[in-house]
Amino acid sequence: MAGRRYDEAAFRRSEPFRGGETVKKVNGVIVIHSEEHRLQAGRSELNDGQLVPCYEKPARADIVRARIEAVGLGPVVEPTRHGIDPLERVHDAGYLGFLRTAWDDWVAEHGADIDALPLNWVAPGMSRRRVPRSIDGRLGFYSFDAGTPITAGTWRAATSAADSALTGADRLRAGDRSAFALCRPPGHHAGHAFYGGYCFLNNAAIAAQSLRDGGVARVAVLDVDYHHGNGTQEIFWERGDVLFVSIHADPADEFPYFCGHADESGAGAGEGANLNLTLPWGTDWNGYAQALAVAAARVREFGADALVLSLGADTYGGDPISRFRLLSEDFLRMGAAIAGIGLPTLFVLEGGYAVDDLGVNVANVLTGFEQI
Repeated sequence: MAGRRYDEAAFRRSEPFRGGETVKKVNGVIVIHSEEHRLQAGRSELNDGQLVPCYEKPARADIVRARIEAVGLGPVVEPTRHGIDPLERVHDAGYLGFLRTAWDDWVAEHGADIDALPLNWVAPGMSRRRVPRSIDGRLGFYSFDAGTPITAGTWRAATSAADSALTGADRLRAGDRSAFALCRPPGHHAGHAFYGGYCFLNNAAIAAQSLRDGGVARVAVLDVDYHHGNGTQEIFWERGDVLFVSIHADPADEFPYFCGHADESGAGAGEGANLNLTLPWGTDWNGYAQALAVAAARVREFGADALVLSLGADTYGGDPISRFRLLSEDFLRMGAAIAGIGLPTLFVLEGGYAVDDLGVNVANVLTGFEQI
């Protein structure tokens, strides 16, 4: 499988790529998805100094599922429940306890009419040794932005997303070539003991750890979201058995700002097992393809036995909060390039906020992968 190439002309023949048009039927990838994602439906987030409607909303998953069913990518199944143990393999137990109870504690203090958003954060020089008793203090202790509201259904939605990723990992261990965890809320910004960037549980990291625990010797996580997967990097920073590679907008200009620079390569046993490929605003497919080729070569060099792909489609030129210029047809090429790595691959949905086009772009990645 390694080194397979894709046929550009074949992808052109499989056009069109837009919703509502005739599409080429492909069959092969199983899709894992829970309707409990709808329980995370925040009212507002802080963006550009204003409280605005949340960009990360249930319609994102709905339109992806609709497009997948239209294309005929494969069966859509409910995730298997995996319990708390796989989450504790990646996340701090105290942090998980906070997520389970945060909404109830917020309601007791502030009522249920507004979502829980943090007010202040730990700054350099402040102690992080003590978890505040107040829910407002704990929100700031465990978060890093004010764009990720906690609601009545956050815990159930987040755990259902993690279960989707874990079920996908189960399928790879069972011998499937690929699986797609249609996760919502996303996960790659969530760290060992913090949330933010719309993410609460790191679905990709949880799946990668599950693969390791299930006997897969070396796992690579490749993040193609527009934003750096700072949570995934933090979780595996000192690990040499899990490679993390991220292609993203330069954090000198873009969220999450304080992590994801090209000189961050891991520490301790993880030295060299972290690769950040930063790209400037305005990057189109030509520039992106070069970075993707470097990422694929690093995954092969690492000798990974399985690949977890953090699939963010916010690299699309029409995304409202991103500044790359990929076209819908470029996502077919992306999927083909990922197939060329030649590994069993679990796709895990991350970002992408041009909702009307999100289904086409995500389905194109999977179609490009399956056609190789």
